Amino acid sequence: MLALALGLPDTSLTSALASGGRQFFGWGVDRHLQADLFDALNANTRATGNWKKGKAPDLPAWPRPKRKAAESEQKKPVSVADLFHRLTRR
Repeated sequence: MLALALGLPDTSLTSALASGGRQFFGWGVDRHLQADLFDALNANTRATGNWKKGKAPDLPAWPRPKRKAAESEQKKPVSVADLFHRLTRR
């Protein structure tokens, strides 16, 4: 990653923008590991619990930032003719 090549911490804004957006600011390796540990403990509790009604309740996952759709998915395809018109326009 660019942030690691520059010697920046993984929680920096540059690293967040490289990861997918401003919503990843502060999400370093330690925070991702804590969220994964929380989800693993919930899965273990759900799998091994002794539930009175026989069905385990849905335990919420740790809230994580959402990745935005890729630019190619957001924009419509551009034809070669459109590119030519954009480049030759004055």
